[in-house]
Amino acid sequence: MEKQANIKVNGIDFSWDLESGKFMFEQQDAMLFWISSAMRSFFDTIEEITGEEASQLVFETTGFRQGLMVGEYFQNMKNVSVEEAAKLITNTYASAGWGLTVIEDLDVKANTFKAKFINSWEHKINEVQGKSIGGKYIPAHYAGIFTGMFGTNIWYEVNHYQLEGYEHTEVKYFPSDITVNNNISELAKKTEMNQIMQLEALVEDKTRDLNELIKKLSSPVIPVLEGIVVVPLIGKYDEERSMELVEKTLNNIPSYKANYLILDLTGLDENISKYTAQLIENIASATALIGVKTILVGISPELSKVIAQSDVQLLKFDCFRTLQHGIHYSLGQMGRRII
Repeated sequence: MEKQANIKVNGIDFSWDLESGKFMFEQQDAMLFWISSAMRSFFDTIEEITGEEASQLVFETTGFRQGLMVGEYFQNMKNVSVEEAAKLITNTYASAGWGLTVIEDLDVKANTFKAKFINSWEHKINEVQGKSIGGKYIPAHYAGIFTGMFGTNIWYEVNHYQLEGYEHTEVKYFPSDITVNNNISELAKKTEMNQIMQLEALVEDKTRDLNELIKKLSSPVIPVLEGIVVVPLIGKYDEERSMELVEKTLNNIPSYKANYLILDLTGLDENISKYTAQLIENIASATALIGVKTILVGISPELSKVIAQSDVQLLKFDCFRTLQHGIHYSLGQMGRRII
């Protein structure tokens, strides 16, 4: 078995050295991959890890930057025009299995041209992947090549893909301010914004759930003895929470056939708002309309100061220091006592 071989195809050198495990393409180290299996698996893996949108940017950026190195190489070649370099590149790529590329309408002064890609390796991969639209690696690769050769940033726009049923993929190229670095920044901003929006939505959902839980757990109506219910005021009350408590209390008290409502103010937040003081009067006034007398217990020095500085009149209500005193008083008013 021959361990070394050299062939020339369309002026392009290929050589193999099996003893050192080298494959050379135009005197440069190269390697071969099966398109429909190994390369497809490579593309599938990148897309699986990064996601569809990010993976396309990876392919686009990689294609452009690799093309830029090729373009700069040909730009530095003496006595080779852009037109000649374009033919050399397309012939070389065809020999390397990249498919057939035809450059048309090349305008060196305007830095524009059109390219037709026929049966490119990227098209073949996208085809076995079952995609309906082509990739961005090869279109961006030629943008990089001609950016290097023209010495100005070139970008592209795909007119149509071969995957869409056409005989070839057609791409037009032109000078542009669009760069792969800008595209990376835009995707990063978009990704960050999406993450922020997702986080905000999660926080909103959790806040809504927490508010619902607070509504269920806070300020319950507790029947302690026949004819006596206790409503502990817990935390801080804003306008919305105050209205909900009044409504909840009025809806539940009749079912307990209560004569006395004891408002326990022990658990109120230290920073008592004007809504808290007004809430106490509102509950007491509302329950009085349905024949229930209100007793206040657990008034702190802080609350007494707020009440004194407000327009709320609580002198008409019986007030006691502890819940136990309030319960005993209520029982006494009904002619009963705890034995």
